Amino acid sequence: MPGLLGKKIGMTSVFSEGKNVPCTVIEVGPCVVTQVKTVETDGYEAVQVGFMDKKDKHTNKPEAGHFKKAGVTPKRHLAEFKDFETEYKLGDEIGVDLFADTAYVTVVGTSKGKGFQGVVKRHGFGGVGQTTHGQHNRLRAPGSIGACSYPARVFKGTRMAGQMGNERVTVQNLQVLNVMPEHNLLVIKGSVPGCKGSIVIIEK
Repeated sequence: MPGLLGKKIGMTSVFSEGKNVPCTVIEVGPCVVTQVKTVETDGYEAVQVGFMDKKDKHTNKPEAGHFKKAGVTPKRHLAEFKDFETEYKLGDEIGVDLFADTAYVTVVGTSKGKGFQGVVKRHGFGGVGQTTHGQHNRLRAPGSIGACSYPARVFKGTRMAGQMGNERVTVQNLQVLNVMPEHNLLVIKGSVPGCKGSIVIIEK
């Protein structure tokens, strides 16, 4: 799917038909085409775009050669997208107007990390009030996790305490409320994964 890279600015709200609608503001692009992949050379067709400049001293030699070949300054983030309606060449800029006629988008980001959490916060266990099945007097403990005489082990995927958040999350069918090309901003209804300033992928 065609798309672009962007940076989550934060959340706000807009009034629509008498209702206060929560929305997320994303700075989308401008992204620069850094590589055009073809079936002949790469085995598939795609367009690689770069977002946000970075200093030369933070760019290694292979990356520097890659960007020099494209005739662009070094970029901090790269991503590939397929099925663009327009044919792009190296160095072309793609802005937020790509979504001008789009009603809904898909956003991919990295969720906020919560660290090591218990089963009540991580999986929504009942916690207080449930004192059977091995839980006894520990109010937020998971209780029995299913091991018995056979198969004498705990099944894979059993919900237990552990690392929560900091993983790739995809949210589909988010409504586009406004496109502001003069500021490279995209206003989307609802929330998107990640903290302020995090990098997200927006796809049609």
